[in-house]
Amino acid sequence: MPDALTAPLTAQRSRTVVVSFLGAVVRPMGGWMPIRGAVDLLTPMGLDAQSVRTAVFRLKQRDWLTPETRAGVRGYALTDTALAALAAGDAVIWHAREPADLADGWCVLSFSVPESARARRHQLRSRLTALGFGMLGGGVWIAPARMAEAAERAVEELGLTSRCALFVGRHVGGEQLSELISDSWNLEEIDQQYQEFIGSCADLATTSDAGEAPEGADAFTAYLGVIDRWRKLPYRDPGLPPEVLPAGWSGPAAGALFERLVAGLEARALTHAATSWPAAAQHPPRARKPASP
Repeated sequence: MPDALTAPLTAQRSRTVVVSFLGAVVRPMGGWMPIRGAVDLLTPMGLDAQSVRTAVFRLKQRDWLTPETRAGVRGYALTDTALAALAAGDAVIWHAREPADLADGWCVLSFSVPESARARRHQLRSRLTALGFGMLGGGVWIAPARMAEAAERAVEELGLTSRCALFVGRHVGGEQLSELISDSWNLEEIDQQYQEFIGSCADLATTSDAGEAPEGADAFTAYLGVIDRWRKLPYRDPGLPPEVLPAGWSGPAAGALFERLVAGLEARALTHAATSWPAAAQHPPRARKPASP
C-alpha cells in the first residue's frame, strides 16, 4: 500500500475520508453502518475513534446520518439527504466531465451582489466553482456553454436572478482563446493534482498489474484511499475542449487509472468491510458502479 495513500490526516481530510466511506462502503452495504465497525475499518486510514465519532456527529448535524440500532448493534443509517447528495456527486466523481465541444461556445455569467448579501455572493462563487466555471475577473465567470442551464438554476436557487446576467455565444475575436482560458482557470495546478494522483497510486498500480492486488484489510485501505484521493479532482476539472488544454494534459490518464484500480479492488474491499457488519444486519455487498471493461 503506498504511503501517500495513508499519510497522517488533518481534521478536514478526516471528514472527507468518512464521506468517502459513506458513499463507497456504507451505501452498498445497505445504507447503515455499525459505529464500532466503522472505527475498526477507518483506523488503518489514520483516523482514531474520536476522529470518526466527531465526523459522524457533524454529519448527523447536517442531516446525513440518523442513529439506528440493528441486530442489537448501535449504528447510523444514511438519510435521504445523504443519499441524494451522494447520488448527485456520483455523476461527477465516477463519470468525470467529458470534454466540451469547442463549437458549442461558452457561457459568461456576470453578477454584482452587494455587501449586505455577502453570504449569498460567497455561496454563488462556490457553486460556480463546483460547476466548473473559471473567473474572467471580478464578478465575471466563464464556462463551456453546456453549463448555462446549471448556472441559471444556481442563481435562481440563491435568489440572485436580478443581480446576474447570463450570456451564451462564441469567441469571435480579441484576446487569444487559449490565453483567456489560461487566465480564467489554473490549469497548471489541476494538471499537477492529476499527476500527484497518478504518482500516489504508482506502486499500487504496479502490483495490481503484476497480479498481486492486495487482499482483505489491505484491499479495503487501498480502495478507500484511492477513492478519497480522487473524489475532489473531477470537480476541479471544468471539462474544457481539448483544443484549449495544454499539451500532455494528465486528466485522461488519471481517470483511466482510477477506474482500473477501483475495478480491481472494489469487490475485495466490500468483502472485507462485511466482516465488520453484524451478520443479521448485513446486505449482500453491492458494487457502487459497474466494473470497467
